[in-house]
Amino acid sequence: MKIINAELRAGVWSGELVGGAASGVRVLHEGRALAGVTTTPLPDRDSTKIAVPVPADLISDGVQTFVVEDSAGRVLASFAILAGEVLAHDLRAEIALLRAELDILKAAFRKHAAGG
Repeated sequence: MKIINAELRAGVWSGELVGGAASGVRVLHEGRALAGVTTTPLPDRDSTKIAVPVPADLISDGVQTFVVEDSAGRVLASFAILAGEVLAHDLRAEIALLRAELDILKAAFRKHAAGG
């Protein structure tokens, strides 16, 4: 199961889930699930469109990282929103991105090590 064709437009992140059922897919920010996740079957493609509005109150200076998980807690995708002048000279933003990518790698390694 994976997400393809992901994009952020007009405050709504969306992607296409292929290779599995969309039930239980959720988008997390700082460990909390975002409300408003919708799934729409795409029968002509045998996949499902997932969309979630990014709440305006979660957009602020710095890096905001969002993680897309399936019902078993496996990471399917992630995205980050970077904002503010502070980013021009702030190594913390780069470290936050690296941590988010490391989380994805750890999840993939765990899945691989478990034989999945």
